[in-house]
Amino acid sequence: MMFGVIGVFISTSIITGGSWWLFPKLNFLGLSARDYLGEIAIGTIFSSTDTVCTLQVLHQDETPLLYSIVFGEGVVNDATSVVLFNAVQKLDVSRLSGRAFRVLGDFLYLFSSSTALGVLTGLLTAYILKALSFGRHSSVREISLMMLMAYLSYMLAELLELSGILTVFFCGILMSHYAWHNVTEISRITTRHVFATISFIAETFIFLYVGMDALDIEKWRMTKLSSGSLMGIYGCLILLILVGRAAFVFPLSAFANSMMSRRAESGSSITFKHQIIIWWAGLMRGAVSIALAFKQFTFSGVTSDPVNATMITNTIIVVLFTTLVFGFLTKPLIRYMLPHNNGTRRNTNHEAAGTPGEDLNLPLLSFEESAATNISRAKESLSMFIGSPAYTIHHYWRKFDDAYMRPLFGGPHHNRSRC
Repeated sequence: MMFGVIGVFISTSIITGGSWWLFPKLNFLGLSARDYLGEIAIGTIFSSTDTVCTLQVLHQDETPLLYSIVFGEGVVNDATSVVLFNAVQKLDVSRLSGRAFRVLGDFLYLFSSSTALGVLTGLLTAYILKALSFGRHSSVREISLMMLMAYLSYMLAELLELSGILTVFFCGILMSHYAWHNVTEISRITTRHVFATISFIAETFIFLYVGMDALDIEKWRMTKLSSGSLMGIYGCLILLILVGRAAFVFPLSAFANSMMSRRAESGSSITFKHQIIIWWAGLMRGAVSIALAFKQFTFSGVTSDPVNATMITNTIIVVLFTTLVFGFLTKPLIRYMLPHNNGTRRNTNHEAAGTPGEDLNLPLLSFEESAATNISRAKESLSMFIGSPAYTIHHYWRKFDDAYMRPLFGGPHHNRSRC
């Protein structure tokens, strides 16, 4: 949450301030006050990260904390960027004095309202699947209901001028936590593969769109800047992304480490090498950056303004460069920073499983190991966890969840007798 929310605000401030100062020196003029002040064209667009490449290289069973941070920040970052984008669009540029708190208020309103709508839709779906019997014995109806309710949450958010991506994200979390346990095994397997397929197709379509638009000669001809100025703008944007990313990853990591040291959680600290990987993981830009750029600078993908065309080409170049160059260097960087990532640790984990500190950091299940190994590890990990439970917010939430939420909305219990 620190990286995905606070980090977005820090990154957008640095990128916007840097572009405000550097772009006029490169003869790039014409952006309106809204484009700068609202962090729409500069800050928000280039603060949205794409951590898929790094997640493909990291192994959750070897670095569970690092993997969780990178994955969690990537999800929250996209949602925060879109919500901030929508909040700034409501800003009246003609009356800017004292509007900073208005932007923050709109952001908090959109974030909380979108989250609440997603949670309510997810809970409603879970209750319908658990309490009503019209779809209980039909996999087609169960799958259709889950897909249509998820789409309904997105459409309701857009109709209410909220954040659709944040709403459908929390709706998916609630469906996974409750509704998914109320359907048959066939429906569970089918929905998992169907949603994964739709996600892959949608992301592939975005990059196909980027590739085709990169070949749109009209947008490139519409730009009135020289090749040297354009190269300078590309370089400045990439430099600002690097600096803006570093400006919050390292300070917030140090703050998180200090908080964990006070709670005597030295084994969960974020090492400097992990901070480097977290910083690098957020350098790639992807689908959300493209979507925000086209929403701001085009009308149905078309623009006749040279300044808007330049911003579209800038976004395309930054996305392609960061995805290809930074993405290509991700695997060598992680191999250099984490030499144990070569797979040897996976083979020695169970031989050196005598220390409870290491076992607590291992996942309960791994798709890369046999069922017998997973069951053995799960039993050992659960017995250790039950023997020394952690009385944290998660602990009390599980008690509330088992006592009130799961009996009403569905799902397995986590009490000791069931374990």
